[in-house]
Amino acid sequence: MRHFRHLAPEERQRLFHQEPGFFTADSPARVLAAALGATLYSPATRARLADDVLKQAGRGVVSMVLCLEDSIDDAEVAGAEENLVRQFTDLAGRPDTELPLLFIRVRAPEQIPDLVRRLGPAVRLLSGFVLPKFTEERGVPFLEALTAAEASSGRRLFAMPVLESPELLYLETRGEALQGIFRTVDKYRDRVLALRLGVTDFCSSYALRRAPDMTAYDVQIVASVIADVVNVLGRADGTGFTVTGPVWEYFRVQERMFKPQLRTSPFLEVRATRLRETLIEHAMDGLLREISLDQANGLLGKTCIHPSHVLPVHALSVVSHEEFSDARDILRPERDGGGVLRSAYTNKMNEVKPHRAWAERVLTRAEVFGVANEDIGFVELLAAGRPD
Repeated sequence: MRHFRHLAPEERQRLFHQEPGFFTADSPARVLAAALGATLYSPATRARLADDVLKQAGRGVVSMVLCLEDSIDDAEVAGAEENLVRQFTDLAGRPDTELPLLFIRVRAPEQIPDLVRRLGPAVRLLSGFVLPKFTEERGVPFLEALTAAEASSGRRLFAMPVLESPELLYLETRGEALQGIFRTVDKYRDRVLALRLGVTDFCSSYALRRAPDMTAYDVQIVASVIADVVNVLGRADGTGFTVTGPVWEYFRVQERMFKPQLRTSPFLEVRATRLRETLIEHAMDGLLREISLDQANGLLGKTCIHPSHVLPVHALSVVSHEEFSDARDILRPERDGGGVLRSAYTNKMNEVKPHRAWAERVLTRAEVFGVANEDIGFVELLAAGRPD
C-alpha cells in the first residue's frame, strides 16, 4: 500500500520532495496508525462489497470499515454477517489485488470470535475490529474477545475503539470515563491501533446537528470533549494514542469542488486554476476547515462516509516542504542539547526542546504521506490526485 499510488510515477516526482512510503498490513502499528488517513465506512449489507473495496483501493483509499452497527437496520445483522463472510472469501480468491486495511465494526463482543471463525482462511485479509460506544465497562469484553480471536486465528488483529458514549460527553462523568478508558486501552496497548471519535452520537445527546458550513469545533460542547480526549488519551509523552478526526456528514458541498469542466479539462494548469477558484469561492467549506482544525488539535486521519472526502483528507495530510525543513532542523543530532534556531524559511523561531515532539510527529506523517515539493500546495495535490 502507498498513499497517492494511483498517480503516475512522473506525477509523483513532480509533486513530492519525498514520496509517500510503502507499508503493508503487517507493518508496525506506529506506521499503520499514522497511515490510516481517510477511513471510509461502508455498510456490510452491500451486495457488491468486494468490488467496492477494490474500486476504492484503486482510487487511493488505504483503510475501510465494513459496518455491522449503526449503518444497518437491526433486522439486517444476520444477513450482513453472511454477506461479509461471502465478500471476504471473494476477495481472498482474487490473487494479485492490493487491498486497503480492512476492519469490521461489530455490535457485540461475541461477534468477533464468531466472524473470525467463519472467515476461515480469508481472515488473513482482516486487520481488526472497530469497537462501538467504548467505555471501561463495555470495552473490556470486546478486547478480551479480540485477544482470544487473535490467538485462535494466528492473525494479528487490531482494535479501534469508538469514543461516543454519553458518559464521555456529560460533564459529571467525563473525567471518570476518560480515566477508565485510559486504564483499559493502556492494558491492551499492543492491540489498540487508534481511537476514533463518534461526534454524531455526542450531538445526538443534545439534539444537535452541525450545519455544512460549521465544524465540530464550532459546537462547543463537542469541542470540549475532543479537547479532553486529546488531553488524557493523545499525549506525546509515550502514554498517548493516535486519535482520529470525527466523521463529516455532508457530501454535496464537497462535490461542488469538482465542477464538470474540471473533469474534462486536459490541462493540469487549467484544472488547478479553476479548482483554486472554486476553493476560494467555498473558502469556509466545513470539511476543509474541519480537517485543518483536526490537525491543529492533535488528531490524525478522519472517519469518512463518502468517497469524495478521501482525497481532501489525504491532500491535507501531506507534509509541506516548510514543515519538513523545520522538523529536520529541530531533530538534528547536534541539536540534542536544545536551543533556538531560525527557520530555514526565515519566518519563525524553532525552539528545539518544546518543538521536538511536534517534529517527530511530522516526520512520522512524512514517512507515510510524503513531503510536497517546495512549490506544491494543497490545491495542486487535490487537482492531481483526483481520480478521473
